[in-house]
Amino acid sequence: MAALIPILQPFFSSTTEPQTPISAQTSDNLPRTLSRRGAVSLSSVTLLLSLSPIDPAFAFGISGPKEWLKDQKKKSSRFLLAPIDASRESLRSVYLSLTTRETDYTDKDLESLQNLLRSSARDCVPKERSSLVDFQSKTGVEVCTFKLVVKNAASLLDDKDPLKVEAEDILNDLIRSFGSLIVLTNGIDMNLPSDRKNISDAVMESISFLDKFEKSVKDCLEI
Repeated sequence: MAALIPILQPFFSSTTEPQTPISAQTSDNLPRTLSRRGAVSLSSVTLLLSLSPIDPAFAFGISGPKEWLKDQKKKSSRFLLAPIDASRESLRSVYLSLTTRETDYTDKDLESLQNLLRSSARDCVPKERSSLVDFQSKTGVEVCTFKLVVKNAASLLDDKDPLKVEAEDILNDLIRSFGSLIVLTNGIDMNLPSDRKNISDAVMESISFLDKFEKSVKDCLEI
């Protein structure tokens, strides 16, 4: 399984400059890590199109405007998918760190791991949100980046469209996976091989859900 993980810089290393993942070099120089606010902004690029006043021709089902909007979504898809890719790279970094080092972990390493996992979840696990983000969510603002991604990608689909329903179902599985993963890190001893294996297995499960989620989003975008 470890052979599937690209050579990344372990998240806790401070002695070596991080290397740019090979995948990052082939994605039009797209940034691999995004802040929550940046990810939300990127994922909202084409959402503005779908939330703008609907043209009468579009309302009556004439294909022109709808096809144009669909084409615009496809063109901006790399921005929409960026948060998914960034989270996957972070999880791979965690996996690499847990599987290439056996001893001398510190409490600071555990704290760094937990912070990276929370960041990878993109504010989609309610119990792990900061007080500010939690307050925003209670005012009706959608703070889960992955939910914004689905809302954007599926904005031209009916609510009961199978592609949209599947994307939402996979997203729920992904959020549960992140929640379980973060809880699993509470009280562990990273110097115990069994604890590290439990975490690394859970990380790979979350990566698998991320891959499925990405595919479902692409299906909604028809790319």
